[in-house]
Amino acid sequence: MKKKDLQKEDLPKLLNEKRENIKEFRFKSVAGGLKNTKELRENKKDIARILTILNKK
Repeated sequence: MKKKDLQKEDLPKLLNEKRENIKEFRFKSVAGGLKNTKELRENKKDIARILTILNKK
């Protein structure tokens, strides 16, 4: 996800989705059903990008 792909109106919804993905990822990691371990790092970076745009004023 690139910064220019993000629209200010969609950011709160996208932020909630990314946070839910991280929760699901953690549950899957405990259960042992993970295939893509890179997904957690990507979601965290996406959340950081979204928060940067939202806090920038």
